[in-house]
Amino acid sequence: MAIPKLLLATRGLFFGALVLMEGMGSGPIGAQTLAQVCAPARAYESQEIPAGTVLPVRLDHGFSSKNATEGRRITGRIMQDVPLPNHDKIPQGARVLGTIVAVTNAGAKGDGSISFRFDRIEIRHHTIPVVTSLRAIAGFMEVQFAQTPEISPGFGTPYTWLTTRQIGGDEVYGVGGPVTDQWSNNVGKGVFGGVLVHVRTHPGSKCRGPMDAEDRLQALWVFSSDACGVYGMTGVTIAHAGRTGPLGEIVLTADHRDVLVRGASGLLLRVARQ
Repeated sequence: MAIPKLLLATRGLFFGALVLMEGMGSGPIGAQTLAQVCAPARAYESQEIPAGTVLPVRLDHGFSSKNATEGRRITGRIMQDVPLPNHDKIPQGARVLGTIVAVTNAGAKGDGSISFRFDRIEIRHHTIPVVTSLRAIAGFMEVQFAQTPEISPGFGTPYTWLTTRQIGGDEVYGVGGPVTDQWSNNVGKGVFGGVLVHVRTHPGSKCRGPMDAEDRLQALWVFSSDACGVYGMTGVTIAHAGRTGPLGEIVLTADHRDVLVRGASGLLLRVARQ
């Protein structure tokens, strides 16, 4: 049976490209491909995550002081590529692993509390130990609102051009556009999946701004540059953020009720130590 001319031409282009690729490299194509695939895995084994790095996380499942148990595993996902020094990054989708430390049920008239920690990051089956504190936490509805454009798109308007408002008040003028705070100061830029901004301190809050002289851009996903505390979770407060002893232990409390953290809630964790 005759082979169509188009198929022969396509095969010719394919094999020609293979020959060209082999000629450009220093070794066989197979070896180069294997090296390219394995390089990220080797890098993750020795990944260094500096103190002060912000981790934007979405919880996989909720938990509550009403029925959670000590030792229960909790997990979340990194929602945006997190840039690191030396052009490294923690990729979007990496898992953040943690544990429930202690639980106090509110009962009939008491205040509920729940302690937990996130102490491992899993990237392509490689686990990196970290110590993290909590900068901000937001309910899942707040996360949804921050991802919804402020105005409906007109016909033919790319969705990524639309303006959104971050949790905490910053405005994002689409992917590639500026991010401005409530005083119209430019604090960063919009990117696919979130924002890259300079972390700032909101007046009167207990959260800190940049933790290094470089003041590098950080990935904050749907949160504002100065986001701090609790958003959209009535009655819940951060009793202990984990920045001081016990380092890495986060405590949430609720007035006259149990603490309820729903699945798909958003968190801004900050690396205190690796």
